[in-house]
Amino acid sequence: MSSLFDDLQQGLQEAIEYEKGQGKACVKTYMILPIKEYSNTEIRAIRMKAGMTQSVFASYMGVSKKTVEAWECGRTHPTGPVFRLLDILAAENFDETEFVVAE
Repeated sequence: MSSLFDDLQQGLQEAIEYEKGQGKACVKTYMILPIKEYSNTEIRAIRMKAGMTQSVFASYMGVSKKTVEAWECGRTHPTGPVFRLLDILAAENFDETEFVVAE
């Protein structure tokens, strides 16, 4: 039989044993940290550290270049998902990283 079938069968068997009090359940706990909100100067610093132009940064973030300009000037502020991407970029080491935008 297929591996998928075997995995499903095993999972179902484990669930039945757990329900009968004969087995242990696997528990996974995820800790979601609060979103850090970056200032306009921090956003620019992250972009510069990554070695990205505003155009490349905009493509990476899925926004327009004008939006990035507005963030960096402090006219507007990003939303939650962008802050998560900024967290990733802020933690990266960009010594050998190269960003290419397909046009």
